[in-house]
Amino acid sequence: MIGWRTPRWLATSVRNKLLAMALLPLLVAFPLLVLALAIWSNQAYDRLLITKVRSDLAVAQGYFDQVLIEVGSGTLGVADSRALADALRPGTPEARAQLSAHLAAERERLGLDFLVLYDTAGRPMARGAPPGLSVEDQRAGQQRLPPVLAESVQTQRERAKARLLLLDNEALRAVVPHLASRTSIALVPTRNAAPTKRETEDRAMVAQATLPVIDAQGRRLGVLSGGLLLNQNLDFIDHINRIVYPAGSLPFDSQGTATLFLEDVRITTNVRLFQDRRAIGTRVSQAVRNTVLGEGRTWLDLAFVVNDWYVSAYEPLTDVHGQRIGMLYVGFTEAPFRLMRYAMLALIGLIFGGVMAASAWFSLRWARSIFEPVQQMNLTMQCVELGDSTARVGELQARDELGALAGHLDQLLDVIDDKTAALQRWADELDRKVAERTQELQASNASLKLAQEQLVKSEKLAAIGQLTASIAHEINNPIAVMQGNLDLMRDTLGPRADAVRGELALLDQQIERMRIIVTQLLQYARPTEYAGYVDALDLNRTVEDCLVLVSHLLAKTGITIERDLRATHRVGINRQELQQVIINLLINAIQAMPEGGTLRLGTRDNEAGAELQVIDSGSGFPPAALERLFRPFFTTKNDGNGLGLWISQGLVERYGGHISAANRSDGAHGAVLTVNLYTEPQAPQAAATGNGRPGAQ
Repeated sequence: MIGWRTPRWLATSVRNKLLAMALLPLLVAFPLLVLALAIWSNQAYDRLLITKVRSDLAVAQGYFDQVLIEVGSGTLGVADSRALADALRPGTPEARAQLSAHLAAERERLGLDFLVLYDTAGRPMARGAPPGLSVEDQRAGQQRLPPVLAESVQTQRERAKARLLLLDNEALRAVVPHLASRTSIALVPTRNAAPTKRETEDRAMVAQATLPVIDAQGRRLGVLSGGLLLNQNLDFIDHINRIVYPAGSLPFDSQGTATLFLEDVRITTNVRLFQDRRAIGTRVSQAVRNTVLGEGRTWLDLAFVVNDWYVSAYEPLTDVHGQRIGMLYVGFTEAPFRLMRYAMLALIGLIFGGVMAASAWFSLRWARSIFEPVQQMNLTMQCVELGDSTARVGELQARDELGALAGHLDQLLDVIDDKTAALQRWADELDRKVAERTQELQASNASLKLAQEQLVKSEKLAAIGQLTASIAHEINNPIAVMQGNLDLMRDTLGPRADAVRGELALLDQQIERMRIIVTQLLQYARPTEYAGYVDALDLNRTVEDCLVLVSHLLAKTGITIERDLRATHRVGINRQELQQVIINLLINAIQAMPEGGTLRLGTRDNEAGAELQVIDSGSGFPPAALERLFRPFFTTKNDGNGLGLWISQGLVERYGGHISAANRSDGAHGAVLTVNLYTEPQAPQAAATGNGRPGAQ
């Protein structure tokens, strides 16, 4: 683990350290405390607002449930009333005539939007409708009990609670035709709402109770349906808002609102779109819709409602079948609370700032009484370091430990002056003796290194001499036999040898090449001598000739040859020796790609001559092998003898050239061998000590 490094400006000054110690609690601890307080207050503020709106939603939900209970219990009371039973009893036509008036009075008393009595076949028997219905509304009121209401008849009298239903326009007109106009709501384009192609919302959300009317003998006489239409029911939503947010309940002039949604459309609300126009027809954001209607979870968070941010709570509303058909919303504007929070944080910041300023002033005054003596002693030491041995601290006003320390420093400097003079005399004597001994050791080391190098070279040359003599003896005899048989074949065939004259000439060349190789081995102990005649060779042409000679090896592999032969300078070297070097490199590259690959041959000019690059796509050289690659008898192959690259390097160095090896640097696998040659041959010593190797990398 790497430790924290003290900054230079702090590590080199006691004054800065004292100031940092004095001001660190003020400049770091106080701001961190303010930051922690701000974070905590922000979280507490959010939790407080969410808790507030959750309780508001509980109040609104409680009132909403109370309304459903009142609708259900009121309808149940009418269904169980003696007056209704008497009106339905056979043989009392006068009572039946008063039935509609009775239902109208009960509807008015209970505050319902509709109260309709149907017979057992679903035909309307009486309707508690307000007077003055139009002919069209009267005709619509004669329709049978809609299937959605017929399916929701409550059979258990003890469930005296209305339920929510979603009615289409036709079903609503059959129940309460005079209020059907309230269901036609134009949709207002709303930011962040889910995309839709609809332009109006004509469905209705009703709180209704549909109960059977049963006589004393338990026979069903009919069905009574009563309820409220919630679309654009402004009195209903305003009453919820007054219950949840009575006057003065919200501080800082925050405004509370309540809304009832049919799916994601506001069908009744006291949220204002602008001025006195309510935001009926606007839609909730897609995020809220997905959470509440899609997942059935309560939304308790900030939400952008129409044109401002509100601390909002959305609760899903379900119908008689448990399907989510809408939402109940309560919320209040968040901006006043946010501004008040910022004002409190600013006040706290001012208080902390004042405390920090006062504390810093006192801390700096107390720190100065400490660092001024230390500074004086530091200046004295700096003068001594610069060569002023007479510099002293002198008298200080401080009478504490720092004053005593300054006096001891002056005494110590006096003692140091005396001891320094003595040490200087001893140091001069020691330097003289060390210099003499160092010269003796350097001379001994140089002689030892030279002797070691000469010994290693002699041992190598001796081993090479023995090896080459043995090889020459073993190879010269087969070469002589081959040459003799070749000459005999040519004489025996006579004119018939013309058909294979080219092949015979090629055999003559290779036998001659073998003879030259043997001669090179015999002469390798004399690196400054040339083994053959020097020619000004076309490097590109020589490469092409060598490819022909190894074509039988390439034919057995899946190796692709790529040529990039751009050299124009001729090189000074013996043709046979250069062919031997190139063929050796080609064979090594072919053996490095037993599964096939790409062999790239490139030539180019350099300042002193030209160079050849042989690039394969094999596995490359191990790092440890690169240092020993051109040493005799070192090989990376199981069946190799380790002489190929060593001999090739020796042949090239005879003419001042050099062979270098490396792995490919372009990200691909493989090796790169580079042969650098001179236009004019150079003696090995001149090439190594003169202008350097041509094109060396």
